[in-house]
Amino acid sequence: TRKLITQLPQLKLISQTGKLAGHVDLDACKENNVLIAEGRGNPIATAELTWSLILNGLRLLPQAIDGMKQGEWQTNLGDRVHGKTIGIWGYGKIGKRIAQYAKAFGAKVLVWGSESSRKNAQDDGFEAATSKKDFFTQVDVLSLHLRFRPATTGIVKHSDLTQMKKTALFVNTARAALVEEGALEAALTSGRPGRAALDVYPKEPIYDKNYPLLAMPNVLCSPHLGYVERESYELYYSIAFENCINFMQGKPTGILAL
Repeated sequence: TRKLITQLPQLKLISQTGKLAGHVDLDACKENNVLIAEGRGNPIATAELTWSLILNGLRLLPQAIDGMKQGEWQTNLGDRVHGKTIGIWGYGKIGKRIAQYAKAFGAKVLVWGSESSRKNAQDDGFEAATSKKDFFTQVDVLSLHLRFRPATTGIVKHSDLTQMKKTALFVNTARAALVEEGALEAALTSGRPGRAALDVYPKEPIYDKNYPLLAMPNVLCSPHLGYVERESYELYYSIAFENCINFMQGKPTGILAL
């Protein structure tokens, strides 16, 4: 924040462990001659976690395991991926991997997003939705893979979510702020969509056992694990330290243009 930056008169560099995600006051950095060095991520860990949430969210595996620990047997009747329509909003590095996973499992892929995203998906042999309404009404699973920026804040509306099937699964491993505040909880309560699997939340971390989404039996929550994986951490921190060293040696790398 500006308040913190102005209290650090000797600060010269902020070295990110990934890309900038809206948590640094860029204007304050520019005014105080603070440079920002960005790292680079890898889509594999987040894509794999997303697919894991889709599988578990459809098959209701966590609920079945919890039931077995309570002495119960086969308490849930889940769904398979094969034959389902997997909706992907945002056909970037992660979205493309999800599409390939879905194809390998015998699911249909339906893509929504920018015109270029839809064209790229079609070039890769996948189907693009003709409208946002058709996208929300047709999919059995909707997975969000949009970049978080001012234009995408709250881009998923309550009215969008309530158009989904009662059996549909909403998955978000991107950013919680992509969804209109309070919209998902309200939609889940009304029964459309019927389920959700989430890895991101409006305020993190969450230590409250009574957090509303944790109390909903139709919601699977993981503690923002998309990027939390050994090889990813080695990549993030090695680049962050490399940028620091290069800066101190007078050869700055990865500097974000302010």
